[in-house]
Amino acid sequence: MKKIFQFISIFLFLTTLSLSALETTGSGIRVKKIAFVSVKVYSITHQMKDKSEKSASAVINADTDKKFILKMLRDVDSAKIVSAINDAFKLNGYNNTGNMNKFSTPLKGDLSEGDVITISYDSASKTTTCSYKGKSSSVAGDDFMKATWKIWFGKIDQPELTNQLMSKL
Repeated sequence: MKKIFQFISIFLFLTTLSLSALETTGSGIRVKKIAFVSVKVYSITHQMKDKSEKSASAVINADTDKKFILKMLRDVDSAKIVSAINDAFKLNGYNNTGNMNKFSTPLKGDLSEGDVITISYDSASKTTTCSYKGKSSSVAGDDFMKATWKIWFGKIDQPELTNQLMSKL
């Protein structure tokens, strides 16, 4: 009987691992153009639990666990990152400043080279979470998830980044 319980426990553990695994759909570098110079700001990787068709709208609308992992490639004042994120929300038609402010709450102080920001969507709870240095803030609703995914898969001043983030679909 003990062996049966051990087997069931191991089976459930392995099943949970396989169900929670996200697959990388692509990676790229966010670049900020200043006059004639392109400055690398962060590397970004996108992952999904259930891969979608290879289109930006399919990725945006996919109601599956997914996330972005941003690794800072230089020091940046957090106010600049928050402003850039909020500008991208607005560019893509999202204007709920309460949700935008709540979402960016963990991004305080300076972001240093090597720091990691994680933005994830949990399809079971319908929440999008921004995590940075052990702090996180979540916003409920698939409308906010879609607005967040539009930052990199919607209207963007660096469209080649969108293609890079879908390169493995």
